[in-house]
Amino acid sequence: MASSGSVLVPELFYSDRVLKNNIYIPTNNMTLTNRVKLSTMMFLEFFIWGGWFVTLGTFLGNNLQASGTQTAAAFSTQSFGAIIAPFIIGLIADKYFNAERILGFLHLVGAALMYMMFRAEDFTQFYPYVFAYMVVYMPTLALVNSVSFNQMTDPAKEFSVIRVWGTVGWIVAGLMISYVFLWDSAEGLAEGGLRNTFALSGIASAVLGLFSFTLPATPPKIQKGEKLSVSEILGLDAIKLLNNKNYLIFFISSILICIPLAFYYQNANPFLTEVGMENPTGKMTIGQVSEVLFMLLLPVFFTRYGFKKTLLVGMLAWVVRYALFAFGDAGSGTYMLLIGIALHGICYDFFFVSGQIYTDSKAGPRYKSAAQGLITLATYGVGMLIGFWVAGLVSDSYVLANDLHDWKSIWLIPSGIALLVTILFVVFFKEERVAKEEVLQKA
Repeated sequence: MASSGSVLVPELFYSDRVLKNNIYIPTNNMTLTNRVKLSTMMFLEFFIWGGWFVTLGTFLGNNLQASGTQTAAAFSTQSFGAIIAPFIIGLIADKYFNAERILGFLHLVGAALMYMMFRAEDFTQFYPYVFAYMVVYMPTLALVNSVSFNQMTDPAKEFSVIRVWGTVGWIVAGLMISYVFLWDSAEGLAEGGLRNTFALSGIASAVLGLFSFTLPATPPKIQKGEKLSVSEILGLDAIKLLNNKNYLIFFISSILICIPLAFYYQNANPFLTEVGMENPTGKMTIGQVSEVLFMLLLPVFFTRYGFKKTLLVGMLAWVVRYALFAFGDAGSGTYMLLIGIALHGICYDFFFVSGQIYTDSKAGPRYKSAAQGLITLATYGVGMLIGFWVAGLVSDSYVLANDLHDWKSIWLIPSGIALLVTILFVVFFKEERVAKEEVLQKA
């Protein structure tokens, strides 16, 4: 999950063609108006997610007195949404309705669910709504890409300019929470200010829901009478890639590294808040800024040093990041916390994005879609689900007096897990090279 919600989608959505008279023909509709519309769509899509998900752990602990296990259950709804999303897209969006209309409908439903989350008084009331919300939100990550790619004749060149506005939306949401509304300040937390994040995201969701119906038409990609099997929808057709020892090691490492990743999503904001860092949500946007910067460096690093070394740098960044969190503080050690946040770009880009490129290169033309679907299901679904569960158990195991936490012990655990995954990868994975042209096109 780019930290800013990056989710892989089937190659089916990377289409630069539309269906007319049962024939797919190239489009050339990327007018200035459409570019502005698509950029606005991306901005709102990730503004919504960044507007509540980053502070969810802090809200649950402060407002609903949720335990670590309950917090893990709430975050795990993202994984359930990621698992269910391919069915919604594969069985409905691809076959029956325009993508932009489904996008609008899901965001309007999401706005209503956000209102119910805003009103929830305890975790028992809150959980069903956050579960339902993630089920309707996660498919929209694929739908916004579908709408975008359908308007592009050269997605490799055009998409990044559109997608970057999603990262901007995530950053703006965090800055507003910390520096405009002050909801995560000591006074704001005492007044229950973080509850308003659901109102903020709900309003944005309603706006995007209505706005979606003005987006360029994106008709179904599957012709009438054409059927998709369950294995195609879930990407299981690519399971044969696991016969390759290198890819099997990468696949297992991808699942395992999601355990440390889940610690960051679930615990970073509550940790920074509890240790007394000012404007923690705003400062966490440093991670998204670094994500953009290191994305630009990735092709150079990837082609110069190869896939194995790139992944190793990404995994070691997780080890270092959590060690910095363990030994840093909001006083003289603030710089350690800020460096830990800034490492997010390396942590995410150098492992997950390079892994997406590697998966694409190994799959071959026939199984590209299936392979991306499989790795998404494994990481955002299975890996993150395990990770959130482990993070919840660990958090509950290190609760001190007055509901404070032994954060040093908590952060050393994901740091140790990341180190073990790194050792596993170093020992068993053999170096491979991917063509420079291929990396530049897909990064």
